[in-house]
Formats: sequence, structure tokens, C-alpha cells
Amino acid sequence: MAWPAEKIVSDIGKSLAKQTRPNKDSLLKLLRQAASALSELSQSPSLQRVIEPLSDSLIRHNLLQHKDKDVRLMVAICFSEIIRVLAPDPPFSDEILRDVFKLFVSMFAELSDTESPYFTRRVRILETVAALKCCVLMLDIGCDDLVLEMFKVFFSVVREHHQPTLFQAVLSIMRLILEEKPSQPLLDVTLLNLLKEEKAAPLASFRLAVSVIQHCSEKLGPLIQQFLTSCILDRDTMGSELKEFYHEIIFEIFQCAPQMVLPVIPTLTQELLTDQVDVRIKAVNLVGKFFALPEHHVTQESRRQLFLEFLKRFSDKSAEVRVSALQCAKACYLANPSGAEAHEVLTALEGRLLDFDDKVRTQAVFTVCDLASSNPKFLPSELILRAADRLRDKKVPVRKAAMQKLLELYRSYCIKCSEGIIARNDHLEQIPCRILMLCYDKDCKDFRPQNMEVVLAEDLFPPALSVEERTSHWISSFSFFSPLHVKALNSILTQKRRLQTEMLVYLSIRKTEKENVSEEVEKRMKTSFVKMSTSFADPSKAEEFFQKLHKIKDNSIFNALHQLLDARAYINAKSTRDKFLNKIGEKHLHYEFLRVLSGKCMFNIFSSEHVCCILDHLLKKDIGDQQFEASSVKVLLTIINAFPSLLRGSEELFQRLLEEDGPFNEKLLQILAKAGPHVSIRLSDIYPFLERVCLEGTRVLSKAAVSAIAALTSASDNCVFSELCKKLVDFLHSGKNIATVLQSLGCIAQYSVSAFETMDKDIVQYIVEKFFHDSNLQSLDYMHSLDEDSGCSTSCKLKVYGLKTLVKCFLPHQGTLARHQIGELLDILLQMLQEGGIADGTIPSENDKAHIRLAAAKSLLKLAKRWDFHISPQIFHLAVLKARDPSSRVRRLFLDKVHKLLKEHAIPSRYACAFALAGSDCLENSLKYMAEFVKEYSMEARVRQTSKQDQEGETMTSYPEYVLVFLIHVLAHNLDFPSVNCQNEEIYAQFCSPLVVMLQTLINVSFIDGSKNFVNDTVSYIQTIFQVVKKAEDAVDISITPKLHILADIGMLITKALSRKTRTSVHPSHTHGHIFLPSSFYKTSSGINSWEINSNCLTGCNLDENFIERLLHIFESHIEQPPSSLAKQGRNFQGDNLREEDMKHNAVNLMSYEQADSLRSRAKKVKKNTSHGIESRKIMRPQVSTGTKSKQALSAAASKSVMNNETSVVNENRKVSHGNGELNLAQDQLLPSCSSATASHFSTQVVDYVKCSSFEKNDGEMTNVNVIADSFDFLETNLERNPTSEEDGGRDEELVGQRIKLWSPFDKCFYSGTVSGFDSQNNSHKITYDSGEVELLCLSSESWETISSASLSDKEAHKFPSRHCDLRIESSSGASGEVINAFGDRAAKEQTTLKNKGKEIADNEISLHSKIVPAYLMDNLLTIRSREGEERTENSSFCRHICFRSH
Repeated sequence: MAWPAEKIVSDIGKSLAKQTRPNKDSLLKLLRQAASALSELSQSPSLQRVIEPLSDSLIRHNLLQHKDKDVRLMVAICFSEIIRVLAPDPPFSDEILRDVFKLFVSMFAELSDTESPYFTRRVRILETVAALKCCVLMLDIGCDDLVLEMFKVFFSVVREHHQPTLFQAVLSIMRLILEEKPSQPLLDVTLLNLLKEEKAAPLASFRLAVSVIQHCSEKLGPLIQQFLTSCILDRDTMGSELKEFYHEIIFEIFQCAPQMVLPVIPTLTQELLTDQVDVRIKAVNLVGKFFALPEHHVTQESRRQLFLEFLKRFSDKSAEVRVSALQCAKACYLANPSGAEAHEVLTALEGRLLDFDDKVRTQAVFTVCDLASSNPKFLPSELILRAADRLRDKKVPVRKAAMQKLLELYRSYCIKCSEGIIARNDHLEQIPCRILMLCYDKDCKDFRPQNMEVVLAEDLFPPALSVEERTSHWISSFSFFSPLHVKALNSILTQKRRLQTEMLVYLSIRKTEKENVSEEVEKRMKTSFVKMSTSFADPSKAEEFFQKLHKIKDNSIFNALHQLLDARAYINAKSTRDKFLNKIGEKHLHYEFLRVLSGKCMFNIFSSEHVCCILDHLLKKDIGDQQFEASSVKVLLTIINAFPSLLRGSEELFQRLLEEDGPFNEKLLQILAKAGPHVSIRLSDIYPFLERVCLEGTRVLSKAAVSAIAALTSASDNCVFSELCKKLVDFLHSGKNIATVLQSLGCIAQYSVSAFETMDKDIVQYIVEKFFHDSNLQSLDYMHSLDEDSGCSTSCKLKVYGLKTLVKCFLPHQGTLARHQIGELLDILLQMLQEGGIADGTIPSENDKAHIRLAAAKSLLKLAKRWDFHISPQIFHLAVLKARDPSSRVRRLFLDKVHKLLKEHAIPSRYACAFALAGSDCLENSLKYMAEFVKEYSMEARVRQTSKQDQEGETMTSYPEYVLVFLIHVLAHNLDFPSVNCQNEEIYAQFCSPLVVMLQTLINVSFIDGSKNFVNDTVSYIQTIFQVVKKAEDAVDISITPKLHILADIGMLITKALSRKTRTSVHPSHTHGHIFLPSSFYKTSSGINSWEINSNCLTGCNLDENFIERLLHIFESHIEQPPSSLAKQGRNFQGDNLREEDMKHNAVNLMSYEQADSLRSRAKKVKKNTSHGIESRKIMRPQVSTGTKSKQALSAAASKSVMNNETSVVNENRKVSHGNGELNLAQDQLLPSCSSATASHFSTQVVDYVKCSSFEKNDGEMTNVNVIADSFDFLETNLERNPTSEEDGGRDEELVGQRIKLWSPFDKCFYSGTVSGFDSQNNSHKITYDSGEVELLCLSSESWETISSASLSDKEAHKFPSRHCDLRIESSSGASGEVINAFGDRAAKEQTTLKNKGKEIADNEISLHSKIVPAYLMDNLLTIRSREGEERTENSSFCRHICFRSH
């Protein structure tokens, strides 16, 4: 029988009352029974008598403070039920109720433990308290502290996984309390939990705080507004810890209950204007968050005012504030991308890309990239390019950060494209272009090609992106590539190819090392290490790693590297590399180096799969995008140029594409020409197509086709070019496709000299007769084969095309000059340059003349690389004066061509004087070109100056200042030279303007990359050049000599005036090295006193400093200064003072021009009396013949001691007295050498001269005497005689293999070579010259000598860059000239005779002021310069110079 609940409760109460100290177990049993019974009772105040015993017992036993948690839990349950049953007025005192509520709060603190078996009982207590609104009773009895504690407990225990009923119960309790009695402490607790980000509060507590604020907004609103207002107005006063976060509180409340903070929002405008930077930053962040919200609750007026002030923070005076504004820009823009405010945000953002603070610019780039990454459709594409422009930022950290962020953006873009989320974006595809331009950044090592290779290989694309996607992106990017981009990419790919090639060499050497260990193998291996190290960021460390790696005996590493080099497919290479790196492990001592090295060895930028994908794209007929196709071909051409072997495996696809005869066949043929030796395409399979192109295609295609044939031609196909040449000649005679046929023939002449020579005469004769001299050319119908947009007549076009073919005949690709007489071609060029055509009976139009002049000038520039030695001064003058051609088109294109070739070092530097001669309409470009030329060539010359070659006798002709030598000559021969009686300074200013422009550019400090000492050296060298010119005569027309001297005087005065402006000191004696004057332009003075006339007597103006100042003033009023955009401003000059003790030289006393003239006459007289009838030769050097052969000239001998700057040796002096003077002759002073002796102010040196001590005349005049007469006699006699006389008649066959030197009567110099064969029938020897040319000569009719073992060795011969007339005239400030004699192999044998001649001259009291050596005696000086494995003449191939040396 079940007992009623009332009885159970009553009985338990009575039972507990009887117990004095109940134990825990019995107590828990009774409490459980009581709790169960109480739960069954319904609410009724009448049950108070039933419950009273139980409640009294619980209180009397002090169970509310029991220490056992189980007992406390059951007591809490019982009291919660008692309060429920007896509600609304529980019969307890305030003190008891306080203890009860305190017990309840302790139970709430355990609600976080959801795993506890008592969790549901605690939830029941919470729900009961909430339902009974006990919290109101707590406030009534003054339990505010307990209420605050309960708030804190609720926020701390609430969890996301709690059931909704629990969350609602807590919320209802808190809501009742705040509605009943809101207080600041309770608000503080709520707001504290609202700051989830700053305080890292659990999300449930934040949600609870938001719910409390939302449900109690009416009651809490005034408190919140009061709190925030106090924070804003009294931000500096100490108060609640929440004051620090009031901006965050405003934003959080604005999101959940915006009406509560609307009155506070307008005050934020004032915060944006406050002086405190930290407050402005917080205000900017807050306002930015406001505008990032999708819905705004601010009034339109307040919102607009706040937004405008927010925009102004993008240009705040504080960089930190600007950065904060930029950080907010992304969210503000994405909230409403199409709104008007979004455009204003982007405008402000774009302006910060050019901020003066680097942190702001960096953040602007980050913001733009983040916007583009989120959704490129919403962002103006131009803004991406503006951000990419920061890759050219002035600060390296900005450039680095911009590159990394743009790479991140591009990777994200590639992923979205591959997933089909977005379409291709042209502006994003330009990111690789912009990144490649960093290769030109010289300020940061991270942007060098060594590091940029890693960027392209590993950072540009996502690792998981397929080869097809990569190829597609490369093609899209290439459509925006300029030549600079292609050049940068080529530099990276070329460097990668070099390392791969050198690695293969090293691996091969490593294999042979096991079999043959020698010093040579070790040396080759070290050389490989050095070469490979240049591909790394730190070459020195890389070389050390290579050395350590070489010592590793584990061949698996080297086998893996070899596999990577062979794996041309990207997927295979990547798999091989991953296995290799996993095998060695990250703990390997050289793991990082091997990781980088393996990446450089594999084809990870482009591979054979890329090539295959490109060919597949091109073969698809449904592409329809010509730009995409053109870009595909450009990518393919770039890949094959760098890695020709990557076409291997795709030959069939490539051949199919080529046979389709598409619009890109030109580039496809170029690809074939490059990859020909590396692929399996047979010439026979494709030759019909190539032949058809050569005969019927365009000029461009025919050029590429000939190159392709040359690449595919094997040893068995030697006759291909010969047969093709015959067909082309037949086409030429038939008048079919003339333009293309001429192009094909010219290209064949470059690739196969032997094939062209078979039809040489026929081709040349046809071109000359039909195109150059046929007056009926206009009537011929060639228009179908000519370009219609060239703008000139048919005859003009044919002349130009014919000229190009003739020029190519003299420029073969193999490096061996064709056996043609170039004189006829130069005559044609001369006539074209003079008259704009050939005298063929027709009267060409002015337009045709201009085209022909331009073609002739360009042709001359092409020939200058190899044939400059044969270009006469007259032709040179006419060529460079094309810069002043009547046609503006000719002027502009000619200057562009000169600039391009000089930049490539493809022509001698003397052609740079065209820049100074340019007309006024080309002035801007010419000044720019000249500035670039001076800057680049100055830097290179100074590098050579400090190199070993300079120390061994480098000349000064490589300096840009040397161009003055030719500029003066051109001006002196100008028909507009002011007349003798001209007194108009305007005329002089106009005429001398080229000289002024050149001198201004040379002396302008901004173009000289070095200290002020370099500027001083430049000025000194210029002054010395002018002094040397004044001591020479014009070799073309001796009557022009006065004009040369006038220009030299004007040049010195201008230099002095310009030096004063730049505060540059003029020390001509500071110039060191040799000053060579070209003997075809200048010759040594004949000693005639007419050239010593003062320049003032030859002009109508007084040449003094005042005249020059007026001239410069006039000049500067008509012309701008040279552009300084290329210059580095603000350069600090160091070491302005030169120490005099560092400028010690040998005191060499030399003869004057009059002495030389007397001495030469004396020498001739002696020779005439002793030569047994042999007619003496002319002393004056003959004019250069344009029809002579270009051979390697060799000096008669070279003394190494001369080149090493040794101290002059004077073994013995011999005194000879006569009259009032005495002559000192040095013994053993004449060295048997013709090598040059470098005059350096840092050391003394051996010089080849006979020094005669000074003697004093009665009138006190001091004269220095050097006697050289007998050496004239010796050399002339030596050169006249024929060594191959009867005594040598029987040695014809014995000469085979002998080294000889042949005297050229045209060039007046020796050429060295080897006798490589003898034809007894023709009695002729086969001579192979050192330059590679072969010639059949009858030595019995030639002047030659065998080269003994004491002759110039090959090693010594290569110290000299070009042939020069070995005439050296010392030029010093105020000192007369000096000649250093160099007379050939046997010069030393003539010392005694030389001394006797000197004594004879002294005895005859010959007054000598200078001494000179005939030019033709000195022609056997050879200087060879090697540049990148190819022989180059220094500063031009005109070779023969008069050598001046300055102390």
C-alpha cells in the first residue's frame, strides 16, 4: 500500500528531528525520499504544516552549509521543491533564504559538467528557480552581490552543447533581474562577455550576452549610452577595464541592438579628428566595420558625414592610421561593390599605392590583392596593374612584399580557373610579365636570375596544377610579353641550360676520374664547379658545396641528378626528384643544397610536355583566337631557343603543323632551325617545302627556310645548298619573285660560302648590271614580289634588296671572311651615300634617294663589324653624316640603328659621333643615346682599366672619349666650316654644337659612374686627345690640318670652360695609357712650320676663353642639356685630390716634329748612299686600300718585359761633345721589340728608344735628341729585300709546316701564318693565316720571313687587340712629343749603327725638337682582343693607328 506524499514528507521531517547527528548514508536516504515525495506535491500554501517539520530539521541540522556535495545537492533539491510548493510566500527568514540562494548558485556553478550523473538534477533546480522567479526574491532581500555572482556563474558555465531549455532558463533569470534592477556591475559583466575576440570568451557566453542586451535594450540603453559617452569624453581618466575596448563594444552592440548606440555614432567623427594616433586608429577600425555591415542603421546625413571623414583617414598624416584605413577597405568595398561609396573607397585605395611611406604602399598592395583574390569580377582590373607597378617600387622590401602577394594572388587565380569558378582575366595574366621585370633590378640579390628561376619553377603556379593548365596560362601571359620580358625570361632559361650542360660535363668527368686521375681532370672539374656556382644566389658557398659533394662516395646522388637531366617530361622529373629527396631525407647534411640543385637540374619551368601541349593547341581548328595562336608560337619559340632538345618526341606534331602553311610559318621555321640538330626530322622529308619557300615565299620566310636547311643538313647533304643556289639563280634570271630569291641567295652566302662562290660572279654581275646600272629597270614587272608598304619605287626596292644580298656575301656566319674583293662594294656604297643611288641614267625621286641612302648607311654599319679596316674616312664621314640627312626618316632610323648596334657592341665605338651630329628634330633621342653610350662604355673601359690586360698595355681607344678623334675629323672636313674671315659667333656656335654636345655629355658628372677622380681623368684624357691632334696632320687632305688644329683649340677651351662649371680639375698629365690616332685619318707631322701657325690667325675670331664663354652661352640658348634621367643624382665624390707622389713616370726626352723631319731626311740621304741602287720608299704612310685582305697583322717581335711595366734600363752612357753642347747616348737601350710600353702614372716602364741627353745652345735653348736614323735604313732595306731568293729556291717543299710572316705592300704590315701546302706545278704555297683565311701565293715573288723561336709567341700575340701604326708621341702638359721606336725582330742588332748615326747628327749640329718614326715601319704591331670566344678588333677593325702615349 502506497503512502501519501504528505505523510512521507511529515514522517521524514519527524525522523530527522529525532536524530542528533545523522550519518551521511542515512541522511542521503532520507533526503532522497523527501525530494521524491516533495516532487509529487502540488503547489499549495496549506501544506506548510506538513512540510514544516522537514524544513525545520534541515535548518536545525545546518545542512545548508554541509560539506558533502551529494548532501548539498539533495538539500538544494529539497529546498527548491519546498519553495515551489509553498510559493509565492515561502516561510523562511531573509537570512535562511540568502543561504538557500547561495546554495542554488553553487549548484549552478556545476552546470558546465554535462557528464555528471547529477547534471539533470542541477538543471531541474535551475528551471525551478527560473520558473518561480526566485531572482526577484533575491533582489527583494538585498542579495545584489549574490545576483552579480550568479551572473558571472551563468556566463562561465553556459556551453554551446547545452539544451535550449537550460539556455532559456538562464536568460530568463538574467532578464528578470535586469528588468527589475539594472545596474552598472551587471552591465559590465555582460559587456565583458560581449568582447569575444579580445577576451577569447566561449561563443555561448557571447551569444548569451548578445541575447541579454537584445532583450533588455530598453533598460540597458541609458546605462550603455552613459558608459560609452564617458569613455569617449573621458578616455584618459582611469576607470573600468572596459574603457580600453569601448570601440569594440560599440560595434558589437551596433550589430545586435543598433538603436542603443545610435546617439553615440556622431561622436565618432570627432574621434577621427583627434590628435591621438591610437584613438584615430581605433575609430578608423570601428567606422570601417560599420561600413562593412550589409545594413546600416545610421541616418543618411550622419552616415555620409562619417563616411567622408573616414575617407580622409586614407590620407591621414599618420602612416599607422593610413594602414588601418587600408585594412578596412576590403570589407567596406565587398559590403556593396556596386555602390557609389565602393568607387570612392577604391579611389582612396589607389592613391595609397603611391604613398610616401613604404608600409602604407605595402598594405595597399595587400589590400588590392585580397580584393582581387576574393572576386576579381568586382574589382577594376586596372587597379591590379597599379598594384603590380609596386614591383618597381624604390624600396626593396616593398618590391619583395609585392612579389610575394602577387604570386599568392596568381596561384589563387590559377586554382579558381582550373575549377571553373572564374574565367581568364587578362590583367591577372600580366602578373608573370611584371614579376619577370624584377630580373633587371640590380639593387636586390633576391631578384637575380638565380633566384627568379626558383620563383618561376616553384612559386608561380600551385604545385598540384596540371601541365596543361600551366601551359595555357603561359600562353595567355605571353600575349602581353614585350621584348624586355622575353629577354628576362631568356636570361633565366639560358642560365638554367648552362648549369644543366655543365652538370652533364661534370658527371662525365667524374666517371673518367675513376679511370684517369690527373691534374688536368682536377682542373676541369674545378672549372665546372665555378661555372655551375654562378647559377646560385651565393656562388662562393655553392662552390664549397660542390667541393663537398664531390667527395661523397654515394653514387646514387649523382645517378639521380643524371636522371633528372635526362627526364624531359615534367611529371617524370617531378616524381624522380621527390623520390630522390625522400631518399636522402631532410636530415642529410647537404639536403637544402641538393634540393635547390635538383630543382635547377630538372625541367620544371618548361618541359617536353609543355611543347606537346602547345602543338596540340595550334593543331586544333576550333581555337579561332589568332592572338592565342600567336602567343602559343612565341612561347614555343622561347622554349626551343633555350632547350632545343625539348622538341624531341613531338616531331610528328610539329611537321604536321609546318605543312599546314599557316600564318606563323616564319617562327616555326626559326624553331626548326634551332632544334634541327636535336630532333629526328630528316631534311629529305621536309626539303620540298623548304625549297618552295626559298623560291616562292616571302623574304622573311625564305630567310628562316635557309636557316632551317642549314640546321638539318648533314654530311651526306653537302650538295643541297649548291643545287638550291643554281635553282635560285635560274629564278633570278627569269625575273620570278626577285625579292625572295635575293634574300635566299644572301642567306646561302652566309651559311655556305663554297656553294655561293660557285655562282658568285653570275649573281654579283646580275645584281650590278640589272639593278644598279639598268636604266630600263622601271619598266620591269617585279611588283608582285615586292613589299607594297615600303614607300619607294620598284627600282629603289630592287637596289636595296640587291645591296643587302651583296653585303651578306661578306658576312658569313661561320666567322671566316669570304674571299671577295670588298672594294667594289664599298665603291657602290660610297656612290649611294653621296648621291642616293647609282648613275644608271634614271633620275630617282627624293624619296627613293632617301631610301637608298639609308640602306647604304645601314649596310655600312653591318660591314663595320668585320670590315671596318677597309672603310675609308670618306665613306665613314658620309655614313655618320646620315644623322644630318635631309630626310627626317633617314636621320631617325639611322640613329636608332647605330644605338642598337653600339648597345650590342656590334660596331666600333667611333660611329657614336653620329649622335653628336644629329639634327634638331632627332636631338632628344640622340642625346639620350649618347648618354647611354657614354655611361655604358665608360663603365666597361674602367673595368678593363683595372684588369690584368690593362696592366699589360691596354690602349685608351676603348674609352668613349676617343670618339672625339673622329668627330673632330668629320667636322674638319665639313664644307660648312666657318670661313677664314668669319667673325659671326652664332655661326661658330652652330658649327661647333656637335663638339659641345659630346663634351658636355662626357664631362657631365651625372654620366660618370664613379668618384670625382674619374671625372678628372676624363677631362685630362680629353685634353690630351686635343693636344695629340694638334701634333698630327690630316691623312686624307693635308690642307685640312689647320681646321683640325682649330677644332682642337676650341675643344680644349670648351673643356676648360665646362670643367669650371663642374668644378673639375684639369690635369692632362693624369691620363695614362696609349693614345692611338687612326693612321687612315691622321698622320704624323711632316715638320712643315705652316701647321704651327696660331689658330687665331686662321679664324676671324679670337680663340680665347671669352670667345668660348660667349659660344657656350649662344649654344645653351638653343639646346637643352643632356638628359639626366639615366644618371644617379646626389653622388658623393671621394678622393678628389690626387697624390702627386703616385704619378711618377720615366723622364723621356723626345724630339719635336722638326727634328723628325730633319732626321728622316738624314736617314734617306744615308740610305741613298748605301743602298746600292735600291730606291727608298716614301716615309709618309699610303692611303688605306679598300681592296686589301683583312688578315691578322703581326708585329715583328714583342718583348714581354715591355708589357710588364718594368723599370727603364740604361746600362751605360756615352758622352759626345760638340761645340757648346754635349750628346749622351745610352747603350743597350734599344730593345728588339715592337710591343707597346704602357705609360702609367703608377709605375715606370721599359721603352724602346735611344735617349740622348740634352745639350744647351748659346742662346739657352734646351733640346732633346734621340737618334733613330739607322733603324730607318735597316727596316726599309730589310723590307725591300726578298728572303726567298735563289738560296731558298730548293726549300719550297721544306717550308710546309713552317711559320712565316708575309709583308703586305698595301697594308704596310706583316701577316703571320703557316705554310700548309705546296703545289709544285704552279710553284705556289698554300698559306693559312692566323685569322683562318687560306691563300695560294708564289713566295718567290713575295716579301716574307720565317718566324724563329725568338719571335712573338702566340700567347704574347693575343695581348694586342688590333693592328696599329706603332708611332708613339708622348704628350704631356707643356712638353714636346716623344717617339718610342719599335723596329722589329732585328732592331737590337742595329744599336751600334744607330748610335753612330746619332753622333753624326749631333756633329752636324742639327737642332731637333721632336722625333718621329715613319708610319709604314710601325705597321707590324698586332693587338688581338678576345671577347666571348670571338676575335674582335678593339674599338673597330680599322686597326692601323698612330700611337700617342701620355704621361
